[in-house]
Amino acid sequence: MPRGTLEVILVSAKGLEDNDFLSSIDPYVILSYRAQEHKSTVQEGAGSNPQWNESFLFTVSDSASELNLRIMEKDNFSNDDFLGEAIIPLDAVFEEGSLPEAAYNLVKDQEYCGEIKVALTFTPERNGGDQGYIAEETFGGWKESNREF
Repeated sequence: MPRGTLEVILVSAKGLEDNDFLSSIDPYVILSYRAQEHKSTVQEGAGSNPQWNESFLFTVSDSASELNLRIMEKDNFSNDDFLGEAIIPLDAVFEEGSLPEAAYNLVKDQEYCGEIKVALTFTPERNGGDQGYIAEETFGGWKESNREF
């Protein structure tokens, strides 16, 4: 069970549906992992190809293995519109430590509606996180070899 910090770098999106009648869309992203949620800045007037380059941190303390990214469009006079969503499996980043910037498909009503680009980094907890790690570290390491006979 991984424990540590997940860093999500939200880079950009492209191919979003520009459904605003009078102006370009103002997209933002809601990033969620378990009960933790972050919201990106609203890219006013960015249209269908917004750029964010923002970083978000999540605390990982269990075996939840998905990051959810929902792209929304800010509306001033009505509820914000849902533009699409990407669900990113996290098993690979937990194993590898980091995944380079990559594009993930956005889906709305089971249809492709653009893509979102993110990079992921997982930093394991060092102190008291994984019991197997502690047991291995305290057995036969420097402390053991440094004893006087």
